[in-house]
Amino acid sequence: MSKYDVIVLGSGPGGYVAAIRASQLGLKTAVIEKESLGGVCLNWGCIPTKALLKSAQVFDYLNHAEDYGLTVKGADKDFGKVIERSRGVANGMSKGVQFLMKKNKIDVIDGFGKLKPGKKVDVDGKEYTADHIIIATGARSRELPNLKQDGKKVIGYREAMSLDKQPKKMIVVGSGAIGVEFAHFYNAMGTEVTIVEFLPNLVPLEDEDVSKQFEKSFKKAGIKVMTNSSVEKVDTSGKTIKATVKTKKGEETLEADVVLSAVGIAANIENIGLEDVGIVTDKGKIMVNDYYQTNIPGYYAIGDAVPGQALAHVASAEGITCVEKISGMNVEPIDYGNIPGCTYATPEIASVGMTEKQAKEAGYELKIGKFPFSASGKASAAGTKDGFVKVIYDAKYGEWLGCHMIGAGVTDMIAEAVLGRKLETTGHEVLKAVHPHPTMSEAVMEATAAAYGEVIHL
Repeated sequence: MSKYDVIVLGSGPGGYVAAIRASQLGLKTAVIEKESLGGVCLNWGCIPTKALLKSAQVFDYLNHAEDYGLTVKGADKDFGKVIERSRGVANGMSKGVQFLMKKNKIDVIDGFGKLKPGKKVDVDGKEYTADHIIIATGARSRELPNLKQDGKKVIGYREAMSLDKQPKKMIVVGSGAIGVEFAHFYNAMGTEVTIVEFLPNLVPLEDEDVSKQFEKSFKKAGIKVMTNSSVEKVDTSGKTIKATVKTKKGEETLEADVVLSAVGIAANIENIGLEDVGIVTDKGKIMVNDYYQTNIPGYYAIGDAVPGQALAHVASAEGITCVEKISGMNVEPIDYGNIPGCTYATPEIASVGMTEKQAKEAGYELKIGKFPFSASGKASAAGTKDGFVKVIYDAKYGEWLGCHMIGAGVTDMIAEAVLGRKLETTGHEVLKAVHPHPTMSEAVMEATAAAYGEVIHL
């Protein structure tokens, strides 16, 4: 039996990061992985989707070259090569994780790990033991009872990024980040896309102003948007799919080649031995404390397997916090109220903190400022004028309660708000921090100026 200080079950952005940090802290570490190092994020999620979206952006630039005074003749796409490039990017990243495992002297154990009592893990009949076992098994596409995925006509995100043939018509069910990113990609490639959302707004977790602007941009791009709607049933018996969609006006039948189910995720916590060990779960998630300890000493859980935002950067932060606590460091719990969310469609969305509605419900008196990118010199020069930055401050103390952005490149801008909130920056300090011109990021300062009645360029 092999003995370790830490065994990590799963090698996604939670698991492999936890393993590396554990090794850095001098702990003998192993990672158990049943498929590919890097997990869903590197192989089937965050990274390959961004490669697809980059191809879509380049194709869009080629199709609108005239807007920039350029002439491009015969621009076309090779859908197979677009998919191939995305897979190549993912494979390269996975190899990068392999290198990091070797560099940090972490043992990689291939196979399906099952937890056992007494701080043991069985991997295909071979037993390993550790003082600390971290469950980082991630999640998969959630299935609705009336929308069973067959992998061909009704698909999840995995199949969506590796289709052999581009569909002519696609229905996307759900408008969270996964749904809208694929809706944008396939629409940009020339597929006729309809997006069906049960709630009143697209990207329903975002600030309402952002959701409305996003829907406007999607419709402008030619995507059919159906909100307050639900797919009741699908008939996959014919050559095409017939989907019955319930709307406020009644039922409507849509026809498509493929239906993408993007209605959230389900944690991978079945058949990994939780019941054998006695680890408590609730609503499909493993229950943990602020430092990711389960109810059974020596067993921990992080990432999509536990309650909270199912985001790669959250899983990584949880993994680091977990192992630093294990090693005896003085660690402060993660502030889940200051986690940035990013959506990489066009336009991009990035946000952190409270929405306007949440801030009002919390009883704050607010100072709110918006600065549209249509008034930004950099956005005008780049031809990306859609969107805005919205800031929300507490009127009494100037506390930065929330920041919501929609537009080109905003996912690279949101970190300013995250850092500012972490450092308890006030609106006055943001306003007096000199921002470079011309940049998209100066819209944060301009929006803050608008909140305080001092905006110059609007």
